[in-house]
Amino acid sequence: MRIVEVREVSVPLEGTVANAVVSFAEHTVSLVALITDRKQRGKPVTGIAFNSIGRFGQSGILRERMIPRLLAADPDSLLAADAISLDPARVLATVMRNEKPGGHGDRAGAAAAIELAVWDLNAKLADEPAHAHIARAFGQPQTPRPVPVYAAGGYYYPDDSVERLRDELDGYRALGFEAFKIKIGGALLDEDLRRIDAALTVAGDGARLAVDANGRFDLEQALAYGQALAPLGLRWYEEPGDPLDFELNRALCVDYDGAVATGENLFSAADARNLVRYAGLRAHRDVLQMDPGLSYGLTEYGRMLAHLEAAGFHRSRCFPHGGHLINLHVVAGLSLGGCEAYPGVFQPFGGYSPRCTVEAGMVTPGDEPGFGLEWKEELRPHLDGLLQGATRGRVRS
Repeated sequence: MRIVEVREVSVPLEGTVANAVVSFAEHTVSLVALITDRKQRGKPVTGIAFNSIGRFGQSGILRERMIPRLLAADPDSLLAADAISLDPARVLATVMRNEKPGGHGDRAGAAAAIELAVWDLNAKLADEPAHAHIARAFGQPQTPRPVPVYAAGGYYYPDDSVERLRDELDGYRALGFEAFKIKIGGALLDEDLRRIDAALTVAGDGARLAVDANGRFDLEQALAYGQALAPLGLRWYEEPGDPLDFELNRALCVDYDGAVATGENLFSAADARNLVRYAGLRAHRDVLQMDPGLSYGLTEYGRMLAHLEAAGFHRSRCFPHGGHLINLHVVAGLSLGGCEAYPGVFQPFGGYSPRCTVEAGMVTPGDEPGFGLEWKEELRPHLDGLLQGATRGRVRS
C-alpha cells in the first residue's frame, strides 16, 4: 500500500465569537486527506483529519515542508509491521525530518493533521471505528462506553447579555448536556460573576460548571478571580495565566482549593513533563487538557500520557481541548476522563455528527469506520470539495 496523493485545504471557522484574548472571526483549520492505492467499495481508502480548533490552519508548513517529505518517502518505510497499514510514528518521523527539537507552535498542529489522518485511514482499512482501533493500539478496553461530555460555550458576543448566555446554555441542556463551560476574563470581575451566576441557574450546581480565562490574567488577577470563585465550588478554573507561566499556576494552586485545568497550549511530551514538575498541579484534583490535534497527534499524546502517569496522574484527569469528533474518539479509545463539545460554535468542525448520541451528560461515539467525519453534515461540503479535487492547497505525488 502507498499514499498516492495528499490534499489540504484551509477552511474558515464560522461566526464572530471571542474569548478573553482573541476573536475567532479570522481563524481557519487545515483539513487534510491522505489518498491511497487501496480500494474499498470501489473507492480509494482515504484518511481524513484536521488540526484542532481555535488556532489557524497551517497550509504553508504542510505544503512547503511536510507533504513533500511524505510523498518523497519510500512507501515501505511508512508501513506498519502488518505491511498493510501505515505506522503513525513512522509517518510522523518522516514529516518531521530536518526539523529541530523545540519550536513547537504551529508546526505541531500541521504534523498532527497528517498523523491523525493515518489513524482514520488505518481504522477504515480495518473497517472499525477509530476509538476501537486506538484502544487496541494502546492496550485499552475495546468495548465502547459512553463518555462524560460537557458543552463548551459562553463566549463573548458583540451584543452580549446574561439573558443570551442563559438561553444558550438552556439550548445545550435541551440537547442532552448536563455540564457546561463558559469564558471569563473578557469583562470586569463583577460582570463575569453575574455571567457565572446566570450559568449556574442552568447548571444547577457548581460541580457542573467550569470557567476558562484563556491565559488572560497576571498573578494578581488570577488570585483575585480565584478568591471570588472559591465559594462557588466550580468544576474547574481553566488556564488562568500564560500557559508557560508555571510559577503563576503553582502559586494559584497553593491559594485556590478548587480544581485548576491547564495544558491545551502545551504541544510536546517535554512540555507536559515540565508542567507536572513545576506548575504545582495536584494529581488528585487538577485537570490536564493537552490536545492531540495541537501536539503532533496521537503518537506524541501517548508519550504525554506516559509522563503524566509516571508522575502519579491518572488518565481520568485528562479532558482534551477540542470539542470535535476526533477527540471524542481519542477520549473513548484511551479511556480518558471526558471530553468537551462545541455544539453551538466553531462550525463546520465543532460538535459531533448525528450518529453520536448525547444523553444525560454522556456521549456515545458512532460505529462508522474511522473518525466519522464524513457523517458530519456541516463538514460535508468541504470534504466533498477536497475529495473531488475542487479545492486549492492540493499537493499531488
